[in-house]
Amino acid sequence: MRKSILFLSLLFIYIQSFSWGFYAHRLINFQAVFLLPPEMLAFFKPHIAYLREHAVDPDRRRYMVAGEGPRHFIDLDHYGTDSLPSGWKAALERFPEDSLQKHGILPWWLQTMQFRLTKAFREKQAEQILKLAADIGHYIGDGHVPLHACSNYDGQFTNQRGIHALWESALPELLAEEQWELFTQRAAYWQQPSLFFWQFIRESSKAVDTVLQCEKNLTEAFPPDTRYSFIERNGKLQKQITPAFAMAYHESMNDLTERRLKQSIQAVASSWYTAWVDAGQPDLKQLLKESLAPETAKNVADLNLLWHKEF
Repeated sequence: MRKSILFLSLLFIYIQSFSWGFYAHRLINFQAVFLLPPEMLAFFKPHIAYLREHAVDPDRRRYMVAGEGPRHFIDLDHYGTDSLPSGWKAALERFPEDSLQKHGILPWWLQTMQFRLTKAFREKQAEQILKLAADIGHYIGDGHVPLHACSNYDGQFTNQRGIHALWESALPELLAEEQWELFTQRAAYWQQPSLFFWQFIRESSKAVDTVLQCEKNLTEAFPPDTRYSFIERNGKLQKQITPAFAMAYHESMNDLTERRLKQSIQAVASSWYTAWVDAGQPDLKQLLKESLAPETAKNVADLNLLWHKEF
């Protein structure tokens, strides 16, 4: 099993990526459940498989739903030293909406998702709670990826294509299970969720130079035949990063990917917890008997079918 995980971790380095890999997104939602208070854990733990599996739904929708893409990133470098409005309405007063959409709306979209999740808790809508909790877990995870906070999202401007998948997919899949300690502080209440959203996204932006420079330095130090190898998959040769290069990259960044993954987990749990508290801490035990409505189950099945058919 662990050999297969190692194998998977080395694939897709040259495929353009837009978020934590599927493995990491699922891991974030899964681990976040265990940081919740008992009153929430009683509801979330029985649905942990749903939260883990549907952590990747926003990425699947990105290829099918118009307007989904900008929700996953923001090009903070595009705005330079400009102080961006924390609220969406204020942002629209300063910038054209098409420009905002072009350069990403992640911090504003997170506020919308937080509001919707709080509303679902308040109205005790079990189905919506699960769907929105899984989705916001994805977007919060995206906000912790440095390359989601800049226009050079895949090193395309610095001749470093493939760095996105290297940072967010190969490293977690290679190292998280056996080497990373991901248990962290329990969920915390956020007085002002919007401040926390902007805070961790700006932290991601500040880490971009480290992500790019460390990879560049190692690329110059490693001969090409020690950086990459090839495997045959589905009758085609695919280029993959070597474990030695991946490990050296991780260490050169002072474990940045591990730290951001751990922070993602705690932030997701805190988002869920804050929404529940702001909703009045409703009793979730009574929702345990509810299951996903038949039409929702069909929508999920259709989404999965479209995903596999398209790719």
